[in-house]
Amino acid sequence: QRRAGGGGLDLGAGSAAGSPALSGGQSRRRKQPPRPADFKLQVIIIGSRGVGKTSLMERFTDDTFCEACKSTVGVDFKIKTVELRGKKIRLQIWDTAGQERFNSITSAYYRSAKGIILVYDITKKETFDDLPKWMKMIDKYASEDAELLLVGNKLDCEVDREITRQQGEKFAQQITGMRFCEASAKDNFNVDEIFLKLVDDILKKMPLDVIRNELSNSILSLQPEPEIPPELPPPRPHVRCC
Repeated sequence: QRRAGGGGLDLGAGSAAGSPALSGGQSRRRKQPPRPADFKLQVIIIGSRGVGKTSLMERFTDDTFCEACKSTVGVDFKIKTVELRGKKIRLQIWDTAGQERFNSITSAYYRSAKGIILVYDITKKETFDDLPKWMKMIDKYASEDAELLLVGNKLDCEVDREITRQQGEKFAQQITGMRFCEASAKDNFNVDEIFLKLVDDILKKMPLDVIRNELSNSILSLQPEPEIPPELPPPRPHVRCC
């Protein structure tokens, strides 16, 4: 980190001689502590196995890409701090397993999410056909206020495409308030835009006086969650999915 303040010490001939401030070794200026985050909020990534959920998270948080990522078991998370609208926001991004046997665990993370990223693989039709199943999970466990974003991943595999962009757009248009985007974690295309736009939509949607209360109450602990998920909320009476 850079030191606070303007010019450094002038160590030219005779300038520091006999200076009590430098006796016993050169003094150092104290580093300023980082400004704490104004808000903390949770985003979850869901979708079928192998669509690239972990790759999207790691590209955004660490700017890395692994060709042979292991399947996520249960849930994993990473932290990244961003600045938007003049505010410092600490994002807790949860990467959920795509296998159905983990649904009872991962569903516990929907209720506190302010943003949900639903991912499919543009080269695998079955992952697109699974989208209604994931929407049922959202409608059952997530908050009505959660911002939704549909992502067609693996745009770098355009030659193997099975799902057109128009199909993705049509699905998103059927869901109230859902945005749509195609991306590539491998080529780092649209990855930052996905997360930053989602966070911006969350902040833009909520009045400033509500943000401080609701976002602070929606934070999960930054420590790893216990193996037993918290008690799930009752199903919502009204669903968005058609």
